[in-house]
Amino acid sequence: MHLAYVMTETRGATDRLLTSLAEALDAKGIRLAGIVQSNTECSDETLCDMDVRVLPAGDTIRISQSLGAGARGCRLNPEALEQAVGQVTASLHSDPLPQVLIVNKFGKHEADGRGMRPVIGEALAQGMVVVSGVNRMNVEPFKAFSDGMAVAGATELDALVAWVEDALAEVWGKG
Repeated sequence: MHLAYVMTETRGATDRLLTSLAEALDAKGIRLAGIVQSNTECSDETLCDMDVRVLPAGDTIRISQSLGAGARGCRLNPEALEQAVGQVTASLHSDPLPQVLIVNKFGKHEADGRGMRPVIGEALAQGMVVVSGVNRMNVEPFKAFSDGMAVAGATELDALVAWVEDALAEVWGKG
C-alpha cells in the first residue's frame, strides 16, 4: 500500500501543494484521479468559497455554501462533495486506469466514514498510489483509517513528486 498524507502550516498551502502535485504529475504523463481544491477569498476576509476540480480535467464544483451572517456551522455542502465523489469513483474504472489518486483533504466527512473515504479504500485496493491532504483535527482519524500504514508526505513539491514516482515504480513497474 502506498498512501501518503500531507499537512502544512499556512492556510491554503496544502491545497496549493496538491494542485501543483497534480500539475507536475500530469505533465509527466501520469494518469490521475481525485480532486484538488482552490479557495476564493470573500469580502469578509475570514471565509472563502471552496471549489474542487475533479482530476484529471473534470468539472469544478463549489463545495462550500453560504450559511448567512453570523452562522458558525460547517460550510461544507455535503451534496456537492458527494457529486465530486461520484465523479471520482466513476473515474477509478476508466480505461486506462488511473495510477494516482489525489484527495484534497481527509476531513470530518472522511473521519465519519463518508466523503472520499470509500474512494481512498477502493483506489488502494486497485493498487493506486494515494496522496491526501489532512488537517490537524483529523490526522488521528486518518492514521486510524490507514491502520498506521500511511506515511507523512513531504511538504516540498519536488520531494513529493519523487515519492510518488518511487511508489509508482514499485506498484506499476514504471515512474
